[in-house]
Amino acid sequence: MTTGTEDVGPGAEAAPAAPSRLAVAVIVPAYNEQGAVRFTVDNVHRALGDASIPHEIIVVNDGSTDQTVAEAQAGGARVIDFPDNAGYGHALKAGIAASDSDLIAILDADGTYPPEALPAMIRMAESSDMVVGDRGPGMKNVPLVRRPAKWVLKALASVLARRRINDVNSGLRVFRRPALERFVPLLPDGYSFTTTITLCMLASNLRVVYHPISYGVRVGHSKIKARHFFKFIFLVLRLTVMFQPLRIFLPLGAVLFFAGVAKAIYDPSSPAGAILGILGAIVVWIVGLRADAIARVRLPRQARRKNGATGS
Repeated sequence: MTTGTEDVGPGAEAAPAAPSRLAVAVIVPAYNEQGAVRFTVDNVHRALGDASIPHEIIVVNDGSTDQTVAEAQAGGARVIDFPDNAGYGHALKAGIAASDSDLIAILDADGTYPPEALPAMIRMAESSDMVVGDRGPGMKNVPLVRRPAKWVLKALASVLARRRINDVNSGLRVFRRPALERFVPLLPDGYSFTTTITLCMLASNLRVVYHPISYGVRVGHSKIKARHFFKFIFLVLRLTVMFQPLRIFLPLGAVLFFAGVAKAIYDPSSPAGAILGILGAIVVWIVGLRADAIARVRLPRQARRKNGATGS
C-alpha cells in the first residue's frame, strides 16, 4: 500500500500529492455580456463556495467586442478568448474540452439563471446523467413574442420523445461528464446545443431530471432570432430520425396507408391513387424499419437503461 508520498533516497524531496479532481466545472459562454458576466461569475463563486463544492468557472468569450473578457477576469474566472463569434454551442464545447471535472455545469452569462440553484442540482447529478433547470410553464420573463414558438417546440419534442419535456432549451444544466462527452460530436455550434443534448439523452434512455428555478430578466439583448425557430424544428425531426426513426416513419406510413384505403372505398373505379397510397406506405415502413435497425446498432449499449425523467 502506498501513501501520499514516496521516499526515493536519502535527502530526496517528497513528491507533491496529486491535486484533487474538481467536483464541477461551470462553463459560461459569453458574447457581449459586459453588463452581467462579472455579476454571474461572482454569484457562482459565492453559491458553490458557501456549499463547499470544489469548482472552477470557465468563461468562454465568443468574439465579444466589448469588455466581456476584462469583466470575467475581474470576477476571477478562467477565460478562453476567441477572436471571432463562432456560436453558443462552439463556446460550450470549447469549455467542456478545456475542463477536467467529474461534473460539468453550463450557465448563461446574461443574469437570467440563478447560480444559487447549482448546489442542489449538483447533488441531484450524483444519481442522474443530466439535471435541467426548469423555468416552469409560464417563464414569465420570456418575451411574449417568443412564447408561442417555445411552446410549439416543446410540444413537438415531447410528442416525438414520448415523454414530457419540462424545458427543452434551458441554459442551466449539470451533466455527468461521461454522459455528455459521448454526444459532443453530434452537438451543433449554434443555439440548438441545449435542444440537441436534451433529445440525445432522452432518446438514448439516459436519466434526465428537472429542478425548478426562477428565471430572471436578462441584462442586455437576446441573441436569438426568429429564424432560429425553424432550425430548432428541423433539428427535432432530424434527431428523432437518428435515434427513434419509427416515431416518424410509422405515423407517416399509416397516413399514406389509410389515405389509399379511403381512396379505394370512395372511388373504386380509379384504383391507381389507392395503389400508390398503399405502396407508398409499405415503402415508408420498410425505410423506417431499416433506419431503426441502423439506430439500434449505433446506439451504445450503456445508454440502454431505463430513463427516470421526473421533476423535483
